[in-house]
Amino acid sequence: MAEIFKKRIIGLLQHDDYQPVKLKQLAKSLGVDSEHYTEFKEAFDSLRTAGHVVIGAKNLVTLPALTGRLVGTFRANPKGFGFIIPREPNAQGDLFIPPNATADAMNGDIVLANVKRQGKRLGQMRYTGEIVRILERAQNKLVGTLVKHADGWLVMPDGKGSIDPISVDDITAKNAKTNDKVVVEILNYAKGGYLARGVILEVLGKAGRYETEIRSVVHQYHLPGEFATECVNQARQAASGFNPDKAENREDITNKVIATIDPPDAKDFDDAISIEADSKGNWILGVHIADVSTFVTADSPLDIEAKERGNSVYLPGRTIPMLPEILSNGICSLQPDQKRFTKSAYITYDSNGNILARRFANSIIRSTQRLTYIQADKALKERTKGIKPEIVALLKDMQHLAQLIEQRRTKNGMLHLDLPETELVMDKAGRVVDAHPADDSYPHTIIEMFMVEANDAVASLLDRLNVQFIRRIHPEPDILSFKNLAMMLKAFGLSLPRNVTRAALQELLAGVKGHDFSFAVNLAVLRSFEKAEYAPLNIGHYALASKHYCHFTSPIRRYADLTVHRILDTYLRKGADSLSHSTAGLDLVEIGKHITFTEQKADDAEKELKTVLILQMLSKRIGEQMQCVTTGLTNFGIFVQCKKFGIDGLIKMEDLGPDQWKFDKKTQCIIGLRSGCAIRLGQSLTAQIVSVNVPARQLNLAPAEPIIKPGKKRKPQKDTKTKSRKTQRRNKRRR
Repeated sequence: MAEIFKKRIIGLLQHDDYQPVKLKQLAKSLGVDSEHYTEFKEAFDSLRTAGHVVIGAKNLVTLPALTGRLVGTFRANPKGFGFIIPREPNAQGDLFIPPNATADAMNGDIVLANVKRQGKRLGQMRYTGEIVRILERAQNKLVGTLVKHADGWLVMPDGKGSIDPISVDDITAKNAKTNDKVVVEILNYAKGGYLARGVILEVLGKAGRYETEIRSVVHQYHLPGEFATECVNQARQAASGFNPDKAENREDITNKVIATIDPPDAKDFDDAISIEADSKGNWILGVHIADVSTFVTADSPLDIEAKERGNSVYLPGRTIPMLPEILSNGICSLQPDQKRFTKSAYITYDSNGNILARRFANSIIRSTQRLTYIQADKALKERTKGIKPEIVALLKDMQHLAQLIEQRRTKNGMLHLDLPETELVMDKAGRVVDAHPADDSYPHTIIEMFMVEANDAVASLLDRLNVQFIRRIHPEPDILSFKNLAMMLKAFGLSLPRNVTRAALQELLAGVKGHDFSFAVNLAVLRSFEKAEYAPLNIGHYALASKHYCHFTSPIRRYADLTVHRILDTYLRKGADSLSHSTAGLDLVEIGKHITFTEQKADDAEKELKTVLILQMLSKRIGEQMQCVTTGLTNFGIFVQCKKFGIDGLIKMEDLGPDQWKFDKKTQCIIGLRSGCAIRLGQSLTAQIVSVNVPARQLNLAPAEPIIKPGKKRKPQKDTKTKSRKTQRRNKRRR
């Protein structure tokens, strides 16, 4: 658990705006309460012993200064220079590497560099580095597109890694052709101005085709392929041995009205809902989750494989499941009119949505009907064709109860970010042809509220039982994150109180709703948060305002949920006294790290493929206009997001118009020094497509209309010499 505190300590100290403080103030800045201070102190002492943090003059905590040599990961820039992200943190951050000092390092390589002082600037010492040795190559196998060059054949690597082309010789061995997507292995790395040389291992297909791009992303992100024979055999045995009519020690609720609500293309239905009223008029919510733990036992081949995969991967038009489909789409899926094993969480509420009681059981259900979110929304709007009357009644009860729960959780501080998602429209060949806002009707909120309540209930039970388990944690943002957020909000004329509470954030988000800059503000709030992760540390979930929280409701697609199911199963079958051995031998910290990594990898792969498919479409629409919103400002241009397609593009500074443009970090805007025009975060604008580079994942845009309006009065540039002479005369008079 100390690893989480170590990560948060280093993260705070690496902030650009961090000012050295004493240890107790550091703990306060991280929101560490008295209950967890001992663990925090142990984590800090461990970092200090390892030399990762230091206590300097006046007992102030800082990172160590850059000295001597440094080991880190090299990040290349297309212009020839790069940066080293240090393996060990330091007070100066990333190290700049000039173009003549990269030693032919490639993007992602682990390198050793000499650190050089370059003198002070604005009171701070500046450093550069020179790579003296490449310790470890990032990879020797890459995916790219084969192109014919005057001097031979080249593979242009995919992605934003700024990797130079790779020269290949014999392309006939694999029957590769121009514009094929290929996997290439590097035989000789770039050196002395010569390109790296490689050999083609596999031809994935013609670049631009859906199947080819899917295979490319799978290779790039090292996503899993087919299941091993022993895993498939275990799944088949489980399926053939499944006989729900001989279930023992399970509550039979097959006669209850139960529904599943999922996206239209879903096949793995892992949650179902029932609602009843007790004799006192209280609501009893039943959240019934597929009992995967019955079929995937600990340390079995399937369990080992599921742990390694960590989660299912959902790509546009394709799913890479955590479990074989004979389970995920078969006996574990809560299909209508089929008896299925479940774990049920029963939560009793009063008429105001307050929790009165919680109960858990191993159960067997039979879903009454399967609905999509769109069908459920129509039914709630009295369009009930094809939906059973008892399901319509259930939906109305679900809506009423979910509204009560949402009101209670919002009152307790739950945060909701308004960041609309985009749904791609694809043709039969897998090409993106259009996009539209994803459905966000209220049934989505209904299911979300019920799942959050079930996750909260299970975590609360396991905490009462004093058992270790993998939680879903979301730390409270540190003080500097809120400080940076407050600085950005000033650009919109908004403010945050000195001590930021969830209520203050709720008020902020409610206040910007409907404004042009709403998206930018919601995005800024999101960026001020740390990412949620899996760990056994009991620090709660900040955004959900939950003191106890874990993932329990999706064991078909998340390994974290499966581990929680096993603990709950032990409790239900053997009682609380047997729980002391339920996680024996498991390194929950390492499992949490691994499945957090696989989750992020899956998200990155999904985003990458979406970007590729959208860019391929936009490459045929050069000159078309798009409605965008400004999401980022830099000293080289502005980043905007296309509202329709949800993809980011860059407008270079030189394309903003005839002026001298400068990024003002303090006011968070880009200013035309002659015209006085200002471009701010959250500003809506119409942009047109200038160029698209699919392999590099780049969309270049330009304003469709002049930012500097004709006839706009220009501000004269300040005459620095005149100002200087005036200053000299004034100082002379004072003397």
